[in-house]
Amino acid sequence: MTTRLLLKTLVFTVGLGSVFSTMAAKLTLVEVITSPPRTALLQKMLDTYKQQHPGTDIELISLPWGQAFEKLATMIQSGQIPDVVEMPDTWQGLYAGNNMLEDLEPYLKNWDGTTQLTDKTLAMARAANGKATMIPYGFYLRALFWNKKLFSQAGLDHPPATLDEFASDAKRISQLGNGISGYCLRGGVGGTNAWMMFMATMNGSAAFFDKQGNSTLNQPGAIKGAQMLTDIYQQGGASKDSVNWGFNEIVSGFYSGKCAMLDQDPDALIAIKNSMPADEFAVAPMPKGPSGKAYPTIGYTGWSIMKQSKQKPLAWSLISFLSNKTNNLTWSKFVGTLPVYKGAEQDPFYQAPQFDGWFKELNDPNYIPLIMPTYLKNWGYFNSVMVKESSQETLLGENDTQDMVQDWAKYLTKAQKAWMAAQ
Repeated sequence: MTTRLLLKTLVFTVGLGSVFSTMAAKLTLVEVITSPPRTALLQKMLDTYKQQHPGTDIELISLPWGQAFEKLATMIQSGQIPDVVEMPDTWQGLYAGNNMLEDLEPYLKNWDGTTQLTDKTLAMARAANGKATMIPYGFYLRALFWNKKLFSQAGLDHPPATLDEFASDAKRISQLGNGISGYCLRGGVGGTNAWMMFMATMNGSAAFFDKQGNSTLNQPGAIKGAQMLTDIYQQGGASKDSVNWGFNEIVSGFYSGKCAMLDQDPDALIAIKNSMPADEFAVAPMPKGPSGKAYPTIGYTGWSIMKQSKQKPLAWSLISFLSNKTNNLTWSKFVGTLPVYKGAEQDPFYQAPQFDGWFKELNDPNYIPLIMPTYLKNWGYFNSVMVKESSQETLLGENDTQDMVQDWAKYLTKAQKAWMAAQ
């Protein structure tokens, strides 16, 4: 069954019964951003919860991120409806829009952790339809990792301040040879962020749509940003293999010295700081565009309850446990997110020099976080499937950058106008 068909049938599955056990104290949790150490920490937290709630059984299903979007859709389409799902912001609009996520507002009213969450956290929890459909566990904000050693070898002593400098530096570093490239491009799943950042930064706007609901992705500045990214790849500023790279490949490419610049969230810092000397790399704010501003993407992920869960109170009990301040801080430090609790940035962990780039972006008005339109039902497919497939074709010269962008704009304009009509 194709992904498109899965998504079309997804909404009709809400009437299907769960194939999971309906035992009074049985929960199923699906993790979608996986790695062995991360899954091990989550399992340890679940084991602690079970110790505190004797008789409770929790089944943890870990889906590999590269196929998670399709695999979760397949599970639900076949009636395997979990109780708790790790919900990326890019999927929130799809599931909430199809009325498949539980309204958490009644639970938030009685939870002592609610008043301790930042305003941004609560706003993101309610981003899809105005009601809380997830409890975010942390924020992902893009900044620029740069390899000081490779920069020095190329005769450079500071990170690029603008995207023009970024493109120039990528080309210059790639001329070092020996398989070294300037940019760790993410051409596989998850590459949407770079395209959107380049396009917004060159266009000088964080707006995805105009007042009439028309996409801004086909505006001249945005097309220029997309072409810049295409040119970096096609002109040798990124490894030819990077057209297929996902998160693990770009991060390992950076810390192994195969590529010198990496736009990533704090989650990449975990592996990098364990694999590189601290004095060989740093994290700078994202390069600016012609407007003097940069638009680093900001995203979030959290815990949601499926509306068809048979154990909603127990599911909330688990989410509130995972989301309490102690557990959330432990989780955020480990998986590499910026914290959701007020004052958490004062924790000594976040005072390390490597976090300077991210906190400068948060505190300087010239860095405007780019919020994806995740409230759109169609965003999940656009982000996980459409951008990946069409951008790979373009990078490989099988499509034209402007045609690709026009297709994106047409798709998102239709989605935005449908959303506007429904309001």
